[in-house]
Amino acid sequence: MTQRMLRMIAGIAVLVILAAIGIVLIPPYVENWKLQRYVNELVEDPGTAGLAPAVVRAKIVNRAGSLGLPVRDGDVQITRVQDAIRINVLYLVHVDVAGYTVDLHFRPGAGGT
Repeated sequence: MTQRMLRMIAGIAVLVILAAIGIVLIPPYVENWKLQRYVNELVEDPGTAGLAPAVVRAKIVNRAGSLGLPVRDGDVQITRVQDAIRINVLYLVHVDVAGYTVDLHFRPGAGGT
């Protein structure tokens, strides 16, 4: 084989490996984006501010569960800010990539400061 052919094969192999890693890592980011949109919708809904924090927390945990995200009650902080609320969620997703575990940290949040 020529030098040029070897370089082309190596380049294709690198692209295949990167694509495989992307296939494994992208889904948690997409699901986090969906959870972030839900949290934004909750904060923008004027009725949410009147709900008890436990109810809002349960809504977020249930939505996260339906998205396959490992969010627990303790991962959701709800703070009252004047007539609105601030929601902060902190959770961790473990992803196995070729025998190596990658911890992805996510922090969706919305609301007043």
